[in-house]
Amino acid sequence: MRYLTSGESHGPQLTVIIEGVPANLAITAEEINEEMFKRQGGYGRGRRMQIEKDAIDIVSGVRNGYTLGSPITLVVTNDDFTHWRKIMGAAPISEEEQENMKRVITKPRPGHADLVGGMKYNHRDLRNVLERSSARETAARVAVGAVSKILLKQLDIHSYSRVIEIGGVKDENEYDLETIKANVDTNDVRVINEDIAQQMRDKINEAKKAGDSVGGVVQTIVEGLPVGIGSYVQYDRKLDGRIAQGVVSINAFKGVSFGAGFTAASKPGSEIQDEILYDATTGYYRGSNNLGGFEGGMSNGMPIIVNGVMKPIPTLYKPLNSVDINSKESFKASIERSDSCAVPAASVVAENVVAFEIARAVLEEFQSNHMEQLSAQVEQQRQLNIEF
Repeated sequence: MRYLTSGESHGPQLTVIIEGVPANLAITAEEINEEMFKRQGGYGRGRRMQIEKDAIDIVSGVRNGYTLGSPITLVVTNDDFTHWRKIMGAAPISEEEQENMKRVITKPRPGHADLVGGMKYNHRDLRNVLERSSARETAARVAVGAVSKILLKQLDIHSYSRVIEIGGVKDENEYDLETIKANVDTNDVRVINEDIAQQMRDKINEAKKAGDSVGGVVQTIVEGLPVGIGSYVQYDRKLDGRIAQGVVSINAFKGVSFGAGFTAASKPGSEIQDEILYDATTGYYRGSNNLGGFEGGMSNGMPIIVNGVMKPIPTLYKPLNSVDINSKESFKASIERSDSCAVPAASVVAENVVAFEIARAVLEEFQSNHMEQLSAQVEQQRQLNIEF
């Protein structure tokens, strides 16, 4: 399974083409839109999310509620394009219109793709860079992840996401999976403990008042993945490696870890390695899950635990120093409409990115022309954990 996305932040639409989804997968636009709406929520979001009502249209690859096995095309209309039609239109314009173009950007924003992208593609109007490098593109990636989640759910593989840190405020409590599943969507910062959630809201409010922004750490958990998905035989077949690349490719993400993550560096091996146990009914399992469900780049049957670090959003209402690419004079960086914190929304994005990587690996592992074929093979693989 693979996909491509296209579209600019203030262009007419975002478009996604997904190839390799098995035939006969039951799917509806409403199911996909549940994930799309989650991404738009969260404490600290800016005005853009009040303008857009992200909802996908399925325009190919699905007939009467079931996939055909052919490429699936999804479209997300940008409602805000109405106000950007002249600026972001595809039709040629005159030199005079070009000179009088509004919202031309020549002052790159620190922490964004603006300056380097302009240098790479020779754009003197840096809007040509920021329109595509914008986190708006994550809406398309969530749509892909939503399709992946629907596929995985029909294989009895389920994912969840939550926030574990915002602006230095951490939820360090240990929760069992059932508690996480029951509480991930109960508040607007996607944190299990409500007292900690309020501390995070206060931290976001402080940043917003100061014209600043805050980042955090999000966690995705996947349960039900059979043993042996991925491989140890080549670097590019290791599933944890693929997931790490996918998570770090999300806008503003700067780090990823699995299970106990970076705390493993300060502990002895006897406290980190997960002991192997066996139950005659369920098969092999581990006494702990410090390795986050992976051994040798393969799933080991334990829940997959992925932690992603998101830096503070670089668009600030107290802008940092920059340099005008035309005059080379020092200026304060231009301000685009932005969020003071997008960590709760980023947890949704990360979950869907992880879901795609897992779905892709599952489809590579088994014959998957249609869902009946795929489901039978996944169940057969689950029996291996008991019978081996």
